[in-house]
Amino acid sequence: MSNSPDAAQTSPQASVLAALQQLIDVVAQLRSPDGGCPWDLAQTPETLTPYVIEEAYEVVDAIRSGNPQAIAEELGDLLLQVVLQAQIAAEVGDFTLKEVADGITEKLIRRHPHVFGDVNVQDAEEVRYNWEQIKAAEKGETPAEAQRLSRKLQGYARKLPPLMAGMKMSQKAAAAGFEWNDVDGVWAKFDEELAEFHQAIAQEGKEEQQAELGDLLFTLINVARWYDLDPATALQDTNQRFIQRLSGMEAIATRSLSEYSLDELEQLWQQAKAALKQSQMRERGL
Repeated sequence: MSNSPDAAQTSPQASVLAALQQLIDVVAQLRSPDGGCPWDLAQTPETLTPYVIEEAYEVVDAIRSGNPQAIAEELGDLLLQVVLQAQIAAEVGDFTLKEVADGITEKLIRRHPHVFGDVNVQDAEEVRYNWEQIKAAEKGETPAEAQRLSRKLQGYARKLPPLMAGMKMSQKAAAAGFEWNDVDGVWAKFDEELAEFHQAIAQEGKEEQQAELGDLLFTLINVARWYDLDPATALQDTNQRFIQRLSGMEAIATRSLSEYSLDELEQLWQQAKAALKQSQMRERGL
C-alpha cells in the first residue's frame, strides 16, 4: 500500500530528506574537533565568502552550458556553502540550518499572499508591486521610503557584482527619468568620459585615474543598455575567447610563450584565432 511505512521511507521526498541529512552530518563531522578536517575547522564565515561567490558563478556557468550533470554538481557545491555557513553559525549559537530554512519558507509564504492567502492579482507586474510593498513593511519602511531611488540603487551597489549592479542602477535611473534623448547622447557622453580618462592618466594621481575609469565603465554600461546588451555576459564571453585563443597558441607553439617575441606572439595569436573560428564554423555545420 502507498501509505505503508516502507513506502513512505522510499518515497522521493524521504530520499531527498535523507540525502540532505547525510550532507548535514558529513559537514558536522568535517567541523568536529574530534577527527574533523583541519582545513574545514580553520574556516570562518569571512574566509568562506569568496567560495560562496565562486560557487554561485560556477552554477551560472553550468546553467549556460546546458549540461544537467554539471548543473547538479555545481548546485551541490553551492549547497555545501549554505550548510557549512549554517554549521559554523550553529557552533557559536547564532542560528541553525533549521532557522535558515524556516526563514526563507516564511518569507516566501508572506510575500506570495496571492498563492497562500486570499489576495487576487492580475499579472506578474502586480505580483512584483505587492512583493516590494511587503518587503518594505518587513523592514519598517514607509511606501515612500521604499520607493526612494537612492535606497534601491544602494542595495544594488552593496549586494551585486559591479557590472551587474551598474546595469541595474542604469536601468532604474533611466526609468526614473535620468536618461538621454537618444543614443547619440550616450555616445557623446562616452567620448567625454574617455577624454577625461586620458587626461587623468596623463596628469592626475591614482585616485583620480580610478574615478575616471569608473565613470568611463559606467557610461559604457549605459551604451550596452541602449543596445539591449548584457555587459557581464559580454565580458565573460570575451574572457572565455581569450582563454581559448591562448590555449590554441600553446598548442601551436614549440616552446614556452615567454620565449617568443611580440611579433611572433601576434602571429601565433592570429593562427589560433583563425583555427578557433574554423572549429566553431564546423560545429555549426557551416
